[in-house]
Amino acid sequence: MMNPVTLKVICTKAILLGCIIVLHAQEVETKYGLLKGVIENEIEVFKGIPFAASPVGDLRWKAPLPPEIWNGVRIADTFSPICLQSGMYPKNSPREEMSEDCLYLNIWKPETSSQDQLPVMLWIYGGGLVNGSASIPLYDGKNLAKQEVIVITANYRLGALGFLAHPELSKEAAYNSSGNYGLLDMIAALQWIQENIKSFGGDPDNVTVFGQSSGAISISALIASPLTKGLFHRAIAQSGGLFEPIELDDGFKLSILEQAGERFAERAGVSSIKELRKIPAEDLIKVPVHTSINIDGYVLNQSPFEAYRNNENNRVSVLLGNTKDEGQEFIADLSITRESYQKELRKHFPGWLVWLTAPNPGETDEEAIKAAVSFQGDIRFKWNMWTWAKLASKDATNKVYVYQFAKAPPFPGDSDQDGWGASHGSDLSYVFGNLDQYNYDWTEYDYHLSASMVKYWTNFAKYGDPNSKGLPQWQEFSEDSPQALNLDKKITSASLQTKGTLSRIDNIYSIARWTLRNYVLLIFLGLVVIFIVAFVVIRYSRKKRKRL
Repeated sequence: MMNPVTLKVICTKAILLGCIIVLHAQEVETKYGLLKGVIENEIEVFKGIPFAASPVGDLRWKAPLPPEIWNGVRIADTFSPICLQSGMYPKNSPREEMSEDCLYLNIWKPETSSQDQLPVMLWIYGGGLVNGSASIPLYDGKNLAKQEVIVITANYRLGALGFLAHPELSKEAAYNSSGNYGLLDMIAALQWIQENIKSFGGDPDNVTVFGQSSGAISISALIASPLTKGLFHRAIAQSGGLFEPIELDDGFKLSILEQAGERFAERAGVSSIKELRKIPAEDLIKVPVHTSINIDGYVLNQSPFEAYRNNENNRVSVLLGNTKDEGQEFIADLSITRESYQKELRKHFPGWLVWLTAPNPGETDEEAIKAAVSFQGDIRFKWNMWTWAKLASKDATNKVYVYQFAKAPPFPGDSDQDGWGASHGSDLSYVFGNLDQYNYDWTEYDYHLSASMVKYWTNFAKYGDPNSKGLPQWQEFSEDSPQALNLDKKITSASLQTKGTLSRIDNIYSIARWTLRNYVLLIFLGLVVIFIVAFVVIRYSRKKRKRL
């Protein structure tokens, strides 16, 4: 065996000669075959591990099946292609090879550890369920893994390939529904972890899911799903949740999405699923489609809000939050002025909702833009995170921690994001400790804040509590004491501010839900009122005729 000094000399010479030495990790035996990863800066990395069968051919639009068993040793040193998509998320991410054959995961783990079984963190990327990747440099898990956790990123199907519902697909499925294939991919990755992570030194009884944007929305669905019981034990959600009254929105109903699937087939120029499966996947993703999670009766029996309210959610502690200026990205396609304020916001939201809940636009165009940014962030993200925290905190067995990320990254002056502040997704490079992936003028404090967030996130994954020595105290959230950690130029704790737009949104949604639950009573009361009015009118008419 080569001693470390000799190895160091050889590596140094190789670098001087322009060569690259790849150090392979020890072989790991999984349920499906032997794997050999690589060692990068004292972190063992395994790339491109199949966690499900290739979803191609007849397996397109099917629930994921187990991967095939392989012979020999599979060298896991290269990322797989990402799932087919029309763009990238985040937008400035490098382009990657794409393929319909994309159900692979990646693992980062410490080369050595003081523990026999390490906590596991599964990252679920965002991108609106239409874009995203498990292998962009931003999500490199090495800096999290250095805190003695195992980090896993996994691809899941996107767009039409991941969320298409159709009557034929529902009929051919044993569970009599369709869509939600992307969610089923996430569940398959969690099942793979349960089956195999011990071989990597991981603890299958200490798994945390964490994700951002639509990844966080997906986590709220996984918490509500009856299929995920026991598969994960904690959850971290960054800027995303599905807690608005979706039961009032036809866009989340299986029957409506099945009809949308039939229209999708027509736009693709075919009339059956058999014909759709023959169309190259690269052509399918060019066909417009409505992408949505749906209440299918299998993956989801009810909305996340209803699951919490009915005490039928998976009981897990949660760490939740959002960025201060979430809404900035979502007004980029709007022309906000004081006069156009209501009209422009109605392009994204129902007019009645804007009229009832949007803040006053102020006296100037600048004030109107600021109000629009605030409203977009409140209604899309902040209300969801606040509501999620309230629901989760009602169960005394759960710990709930809430944050707001307010530190604006130093976006370059020529960047599209210059002046956006702490916008949607601006916390990602801090959470992964990967500031150096972007050529910004990072300050010493940016690195300090990132290191603190890495510790908070991994502490929560390890212990269910983000706190540890040397970090500012992060107080638990409760409805009576809605404490949140403010991650800004200084890390401080403060009460979550919910008056104003958040409270108005909450009241309107509460009324809508109450009306839905009690519509029979309302119909009855309406009929009673009509009867009473008719009775009074008739009695009055009779008395009037008698007087005549």
